[in-house]
Amino acid sequence: QMQLVESGGGLVQLGESLTLSCAATGFTLDNYPVGWFRQAPGKEREGVSCISGSGGDTYYADSAKGRFTISRDNTKNTVYLQMGSLKPEDTGVYYCAVSAAPQAVYPIRPWNYDLWGQGTQVTVSS
Repeated sequence: QMQLVESGGGLVQLGESLTLSCAATGFTLDNYPVGWFRQAPGKEREGVSCISGSGGDTYYADSAKGRFTISRDNTKNTVYLQMGSLKPEDTGVYYCAVSAAPQAVYPIRPWNYDLWGQGTQVTVSS
């Protein structure tokens, strides 16, 4: 069974850091673009960052630029999202998703992604 499992969420203080992981099981992540999304209560799911299958191309939402870094380790079948200088507005459920498209594209839109994880909660307190 093909699955994505996110981990690494938690409760942090303003300015702290977290690293989220997205592990694939039942298939190989190689060559698939992967995106990170977040959804705050009452808001639409928004794209945060995405990475190409090779890892050579990365894209970030304006809100994430300079603070977040996406990376992948295809030997571990895992994609990461390092988040720094966290703010309360970064609070939400973070999801990773895999696209069947050949390339990562920007803007990072949920409808371009086909397989989703269950999400991990990130809460940033002030």
